[in-house]
Amino acid sequence: MKLTPTVSGLLLAALVAACQSSEKSEKPMADFRLITLDPGHFHAALVQKTMYEGVDSTVHVYAPDSRSDRSAGAGPSDLQLHLDKIEGYNTRAENPTHWKEEVYKGADFLDKMLADKAGNVVVMSGNNRLKTDYIQKTVGAGFNVLADKPMVISASNFDKLKESFTTAEKNKVLLYDIMTERYEISTMLQRAFSQQPEVFGTLEKGTPDKPAVTKESVHHFYKNVSGSILTRPAWFMDVAQQGEGIVDVTTHLVDLVQWECFPEQVIDYQKDISLTSARRWTTDMSLSQFKAITKQNAFPDYLKKDVVKDSILRVYSNGEINYQLRGVHAKVSVTWAYKAPEGAGDTHYSIMRGTKANLIIRQGAEQQYKPTLYIEPIADSKDMDAALKAALPKIQQEFPGVEVKKIASGWEVVIPEKYKEGHEAHFGRVAQKYFDYLKAGKMPTWEVPNMIAKYYTTTQALELAKKSKERKSE
Repeated sequence: MKLTPTVSGLLLAALVAACQSSEKSEKPMADFRLITLDPGHFHAALVQKTMYEGVDSTVHVYAPDSRSDRSAGAGPSDLQLHLDKIEGYNTRAENPTHWKEEVYKGADFLDKMLADKAGNVVVMSGNNRLKTDYIQKTVGAGFNVLADKPMVISASNFDKLKESFTTAEKNKVLLYDIMTERYEISTMLQRAFSQQPEVFGTLEKGTPDKPAVTKESVHHFYKNVSGSILTRPAWFMDVAQQGEGIVDVTTHLVDLVQWECFPEQVIDYQKDISLTSARRWTTDMSLSQFKAITKQNAFPDYLKKDVVKDSILRVYSNGEINYQLRGVHAKVSVTWAYKAPEGAGDTHYSIMRGTKANLIIRQGAEQQYKPTLYIEPIADSKDMDAALKAALPKIQQEFPGVEVKKIASGWEVVIPEKYKEGHEAHFGRVAQKYFDYLKAGKMPTWEVPNMIAKYYTTTQALELAKKSKERKSE
């Protein structure tokens, strides 16, 4: 039978349409579709500083239309600051990202997100007073959640967070927090050397006055992020919303104590943790300093409770916890200064005391404010040379290129530059680890109980500190 031009044209069109349909169906849908909920902290943007295989480039953002703490002319909204950072990553000259942000703004943003189900992974980094409720509702609706620390800032909400983990397991979703410090190379190597008994021996038990593990962290309100001075939301200085220092940054430090001292072991918060003491104190900030980091001309009403002499804001951003973890004495502390000295930045100090050697991370002027790991023998070091020669090949299997060099106090661990990628890059590391867990459909058995243990430690320490005598910073 001879086909007429009309019939042959219809058949050709049908064939083209079928091929196009087949091509569309063969294009795999991304495994993960991100949602960003109420972004209020720059960490939300840092999750998107890189692209990820299997993650859709379209990100759905749900946020309130405006913040009650921002009056007209008081500077960009939390949402706009977030979108500006994403745009900066998309337009940078080197390795630009290609995220597309689909934004919904409205008072019903949370309900709208839960109803739309536009993605399957919700990223949370913002107001910590709201975060525990956000987590509970989001995992309850069947979403996976990647949350910035802290997940909870008060003992009164601890049980709510604990229940959220139970709900997540029931709904077969993963709830995980962003522990970037596990990816700092000096900390990774401190952990690795502590697992070499010929070098480290075994972990000491320590005492309250001389803990076996000490971790100290110094941070700054005024800081440079991704090439520009960070604009902080005013509520960042309100401990009722951001959380006190003792439940905020110390989350990282408590996590590292658990992760290094008892690697890949389950911590039972009801049996393994005993608080010894805790304290808190303020950082004082002038109105001009406040203006410089918030772009706001006055303290908002909710901060006036913390203002003295009409112009000095007192922020309970500093804290210290002394506690025992399975009988090992540990101390963690966080201090916030307004601005770092020229050439300096956030710093970290850490010591793990072993029966044969101490593993110490210093990050001061002598180290040019770069974290540096030292191995300092307890007794005569003559046996340590042989021990290090035996242990180093094991370390190098995981960290090729790492060496040690002899110095007066012991050895300095020489770390190749390729490992020194910086704090901002660690958010991509955490996110990739989380996506790996999602692909596997599970996390290691120790992750959830250890998150619960960590937040029990911080929130109970805050309760203890409030009962103790407070002191004001200099």
